[in-house]
Amino acid sequence: MTHLEINTYTQLERQIEHWMAAVSRLEDLELFAATDAWAELEDYLSLRLKESLRGSVANLKQEIMLLRRLLMNAGTHQPLEKLAQRTVKVRVRYQKVETLLDFYIDAINTRANPHMASLLTSCDRMVIHSMKNILVALNKQTPPVLTYIGEGLGAAILKAGLRLWDGRTESPVASIKLARHNLYRPTALIHEAGHQVAHILGWNVELAEILSDELPQTIAPTWAGWASEVAADTFAFANTGYAAIAGLHDVVAHTPHSVFRFLDGDPHPISYIRVLLGIEMCRQFYGAGPWDGMEKAWQIRYPLSEADPSTQFLIRESIRVLPRIVSLCLRKQLRAFDQKTLVHFVNPDKVAPQVLLTMEEKHGKNLFNSTYWLENEPLRLLALIGYRIAVEPRQSSLLIRQQEEWMLRAGFRIKNADVIPLNFSTKRYQTI
Repeated sequence: MTHLEINTYTQLERQIEHWMAAVSRLEDLELFAATDAWAELEDYLSLRLKESLRGSVANLKQEIMLLRRLLMNAGTHQPLEKLAQRTVKVRVRYQKVETLLDFYIDAINTRANPHMASLLTSCDRMVIHSMKNILVALNKQTPPVLTYIGEGLGAAILKAGLRLWDGRTESPVASIKLARHNLYRPTALIHEAGHQVAHILGWNVELAEILSDELPQTIAPTWAGWASEVAADTFAFANTGYAAIAGLHDVVAHTPHSVFRFLDGDPHPISYIRVLLGIEMCRQFYGAGPWDGMEKAWQIRYPLSEADPSTQFLIRESIRVLPRIVSLCLRKQLRAFDQKTLVHFVNPDKVAPQVLLTMEEKHGKNLFNSTYWLENEPLRLLALIGYRIAVEPRQSSLLIRQQEEWMLRAGFRIKNADVIPLNFSTKRYQTI
């Protein structure tokens, strides 16, 4: 080799060895997430995540080992130049794999505290219950779920099965961020579960087609563009009733500018319409109720005259057809649902206010202590507490405490079914 080629070889060898050492450090996942956090995951979830993350690292390591072999056989300028280009690509791939690991490790680390771990385990199960209600009946696999706490106002999901940052690995679980402020009113989790269900069943595409075909053509394209968020809102309502609408209201209630904002291409409906759509769902399934008062207060707080003139027509025309939209979302037979309706699988009547209150009156405290209710009906418990918080705001502190305790009880029971005490409480749990 020439002097130039020797120098180039040396620089490449150093870079390749550097990235090999860096990737080798990624192999020990225990160095990233706290051991306690890994231990708080259910076994199946921990195994699924570790297998996927280690697979991503292993693929990258194989690429670097190939660079090593190619370098050993490179003796002229041209092969060395190609190796230099491949080394740059490996550097980029390393950053993407590191981003992938950081995302999941940060999510797992939110469970390092046993108290939070039990709450999030309970959240996992609520999401799984909501998805199983429909996916099992349609012979679809329900993906594992990893919920985690994050900043901001809204929830978010990285859906299972999506291609991740490295361009090769598929998301092994449905990873759902729950905003910290909504930890004890987590109906947003079910909205995100709706996104996952829609992805698996192809619901979004079909709903967009239906909205495009059956709504007035002046607004149909816009509503078709909102189909994914409308589907998720519908799913949350079907599973948790008025609690989901009250939770949505409290997240989007902001300035008039924000509530009336319309961004072309944004999959989220205008917040003003979105809340009214949820109210219409309640009205169609439950008749008169506290949502009527919410509607009046909403319209007074946000008079339509404050909307941009170019948006007012869209809002007025949308309001006029909201009953039709609700019917299309909940009562329309769809290919995605094997030519059945959503309510065939997830009936909002199960979380009707009177049904929930009667359930509470009948079972009393046992409702939140019973193994049956904790394991089989967590969504109805969520819907009940969420409803009562919505209509009894002065009791919010007590109700939130009740929500926290049953979530802790349910989450702790999943990993410690044989040792959990019947008089389990938040205070006792923190000393275990």
